[in-house]
Amino acid sequence: MSTAAYRIVENARLDARNTFGVQATAPLLVEVADASALPDLFGKAMPDDCPALVLGGGSNLLFAGDPAGVVLALTAQRIGIRDDDGARAIVRADAGVGWHDLVLWTLGHGLCGLENLALIPGTVGAAPIQNIGAYGVEVCDRIHAVEAFDRPAGAFVRFAAADCAFAYRESLFKRDPGRYIVTAVEFALSRTPALKLDYAGIGEELQAMGIDGTPRASQVAEAVIRIRRRKLPDPALLGNAGSFFKNPMVAAAVAAGLQAAHPGMPVFRAGDADTRKLSAAWLIDQCGWKGHRDGDAGVAESHALVLVNHGHATGAQLLDLARRIAASVRERFGVAIEPEPRIIGARW
Repeated sequence: MSTAAYRIVENARLDARNTFGVQATAPLLVEVADASALPDLFGKAMPDDCPALVLGGGSNLLFAGDPAGVVLALTAQRIGIRDDDGARAIVRADAGVGWHDLVLWTLGHGLCGLENLALIPGTVGAAPIQNIGAYGVEVCDRIHAVEAFDRPAGAFVRFAAADCAFAYRESLFKRDPGRYIVTAVEFALSRTPALKLDYAGIGEELQAMGIDGTPRASQVAEAVIRIRRRKLPDPALLGNAGSFFKNPMVAAAVAAGLQAAHPGMPVFRAGDADTRKLSAAWLIDQCGWKGHRDGDAGVAESHALVLVNHGHATGAQLLDLARRIAASVRERFGVAIEPEPRIIGARW
């Protein structure tokens, strides 16, 4: 079944729609080319109580089983400047736009602010849901507004950034995944660079590129791209979803006790004076998991946070490995680590 605005496919294979490359099948896949069709789609083509999973680039989920109900893929690709006073611009992008494509588009139009987030896989629609972040920047710092379809209300809504309940890898949209379908995002970007260069590795990479003095935003993006390509496996060559675990947050007193017991443990200040962020990669590495492999399910040799599919691992096998990694960290350090990707078809 198809219209100009959407296309419905039954029993759709999802192997090529998730970056782990694991096998999964959707009972119904709906490709939505025009978000304005969502009220009609949910009002007529699908039952009101039908579960719906919004699938972007498939880079932040693990299919441990087949999804129930409908899988939605928003495919619109528009990017445009809505407001520009010469110093600051509001850029609006459809949810289906590739995230890295947006970063390159903004840099090409002389706009700064997203350069530290270059080469993150996925789509624009997923960015506010997960509140993606890298190299000292979180996307919530750049978001102006989020447009979404409120499924129970059958209406489109618009949230200012302050109303999105953003936190570390969290948002209003992630906490209530069955309610809101993000359709577009607006970003507030500057024409005057305010570069964030203090994150470990960026300065060294710029020096290796032969860049002295103040770099351009595009050069910062290139440095980030080079670092990411060196540290993280390409999903097109080795199935993965990037960092699989969140960095755990603990009380400052707990962090101090852990550092006393493990002097090499990295500890970072977090959102408030009483909270510290630990490195999940360090914790996992200390437990000996980097480069580990069970059949085709494994951990990347280059980065302890990255689970990989060497070819034919199932989502259930990858999930079992992730659970064992988390259990070993809890046993050794008394710290719980949680998955960053959304797990479909099973409980964590």
